[in-house]
Amino acid sequence: MKTIDRTMGLREWALLLGLSMLWGGSFFFVGVAVEELGPLTIVALRTGLAAVTLNIVILLRGQRMPRDPGLWAAFFGMGLLNNMIPYSLIAWGQGHIASGLASILNATTPLFTLVVAHFLTRDEPLTPGRLLGIAIGFAGVVYMLGSEVQEGTIGGSWAPLAVLAGALSYAFAGVFGRRFHSQGCSPLMAACGQVTASALVLMPLALHVERFWQSPLPGLATWSAMFGLALFSTALAYLIYFRLLASAGATNLLLVTLLIPVSAIVLGVFVLGERLEWRHLAGMGLIGLGLVSIDGRPWRWLQRVAYALWKARREGASR
Repeated sequence: MKTIDRTMGLREWALLLGLSMLWGGSFFFVGVAVEELGPLTIVALRTGLAAVTLNIVILLRGQRMPRDPGLWAAFFGMGLLNNMIPYSLIAWGQGHIASGLASILNATTPLFTLVVAHFLTRDEPLTPGRLLGIAIGFAGVVYMLGSEVQEGTIGGSWAPLAVLAGALSYAFAGVFGRRFHSQGCSPLMAACGQVTASALVLMPLALHVERFWQSPLPGLATWSAMFGLALFSTALAYLIYFRLLASAGATNLLLVTLLIPVSAIVLGVFVLGERLEWRHLAGMGLIGLGLVSIDGRPWRWLQRVAYALWKARREGASR
């Protein structure tokens, strides 16, 4: 397996920023769709429409999906970890908490990924600096949820825990998905395979459990949100996802969830009329500080500054 370079270049950071915008928009789209559709129906339509889109793209390019049973088993495993479990949990959670708060809780994904990657990979170790980042990041989550519990706004709701469980599933998916690059599977094939596998499971499940055809027909806003969710926040997003996963690694890739709350909060507040309290932003700030600490660059910068000051002082004394 190819060794991952943990230091990202300008191209990787640009792709990461683009991915954050696409996934940040997903919280907005789900926030609209959840008003008229159930969580299973949302994720089934999301993966189904994305699968149709990506399969059409592959056909137009004159390519064919692989038929290797082992590779399709991996697609189903990736679909379970990266689509079925987190999509369902987060969509259900968003029916009970604001989309901005859901996106902040989702920002714990890299913290979970650090631990998972340390035990399941050889080139993404858990260093002391990363441990410090985990401690700071989780302090942000505890502070954020602690304030909610004290004020009784969560009560006995499982919604925040459901979103956190979705973040943990994403962490396992980030590590699991590295195998596609080593198997010679392109980002397009990997993206198409996982959403197709997910749709094949979720479509009959949603039809059986939620029976959405018995409910009133959704309005134009809901259908627009679903197409935006499927085409941009899923199909296009996963093309970028698998490309970054191959070059930057699971830990670096899932730093994207730090950037997602920014776009999600803006859309949630200014379009959906949601309100985000300052304590949520403070918690996100702590999570952000933790993720920056994980990267290690602030500590290296402080070391260089300290060394430069020490060197200048020593040279001044010698004169």
